[in-house]
Amino acid sequence: MKKRLLVTGGVGYIGSHTVVELMNAGYDVVIVDNLNNSSISILDQIFEIAGQKPEFRELDLCEEAKVAQFVKDNPSISGVIHFAAHKAVGESVQNPLKYYRNNFFSILNLLTAFEGRKVNFVFSSSCTVYGQPTQLPVTENAPVQKAESPYGNTKQVAEEILAEVAAANTNYNIISLRYFNPVGAHESALIGELPIGVPQNLVPFITQSAIGKRGPITVFGDDYNTPDGSCIRDYIHVVDLAKAHIAALKRQEQDKMMSKYEVFNVGTGKGSSVLEAITTFEAATGVKLNYVIGPRRQGDIEQVWGDVAKASSELNWEAQLGLPEMMRSAWAWENYISNKKFN
Repeated sequence: MKKRLLVTGGVGYIGSHTVVELMNAGYDVVIVDNLNNSSISILDQIFEIAGQKPEFRELDLCEEAKVAQFVKDNPSISGVIHFAAHKAVGESVQNPLKYYRNNFFSILNLLTAFEGRKVNFVFSSSCTVYGQPTQLPVTENAPVQKAESPYGNTKQVAEEILAEVAAANTNYNIISLRYFNPVGAHESALIGELPIGVPQNLVPFITQSAIGKRGPITVFGDDYNTPDGSCIRDYIHVVDLAKAHIAALKRQEQDKMMSKYEVFNVGTGKGSSVLEAITTFEAATGVKLNYVIGPRRQGDIEQVWGDVAKASSELNWEAQLGLPEMMRSAWAWENYISNKKFN
């Protein structure tokens, strides 16, 4: 019998790619999403790729009673992958209450609803928990620095909540995956990043600028202490990231966890600058980009990339796709959606 999994935020960017990988791996998936920053049309795209459509329920995880009822009505769910959260660093600085309200209420309501049931829980965390690391590449044992943004703080506090819940509740097996910077799209170009309004992340702004939806790209700062002066990030292909969730679930299901709560870095282990990302896009697609240098952006850290040896040895997972593949797939997706209406 197929294992039944709940994927929150499953029609979002990372969620939709993970749903495809889960179904390909033989899981029965039910998605919960409030469609606040995603499109219901993605369900049709998932069906076109995977040949099956996951069960879907429109639900706001901040509504405690509705979450409790949903979980009560679905006793066969054995695992949860929790993506649903607001995620833009810049916006979180401008509107912190929006981030604290949504990101905390949603995870608390989920954990409360599943209390007393044996469940595997995989959390969508972030390298933002490290702040600006004192040593690079940053390992999972690095001290958590003061967050540079409310978004980063929500991830730090959520991890603290999960660690304490796991310690107090033997029914929970919890893994936090600390993502670096997910980019790219599925090789079919049928799903990818679909930001509502002006993109907050670099790569969708690059592709929208390249296709004429946006003006010049702004590089936020060229005076950082990096080789070319621009910020450095560890970009990871979203399909590689999606597969890391399968690896985490398998570890839980096979009782291989060393403790009730574990964390893993999920990245490539290599840093690339913003300017390098721009030139790689140009080389990979043959499209020239127009960009300008702007002031530093509040909440941005100078540079971060991850040590991913733990994920390699304990999850048996490694990133397979490089920056050129990330850029080519993102550009293919942008061309696809420029001719398609999503609602």
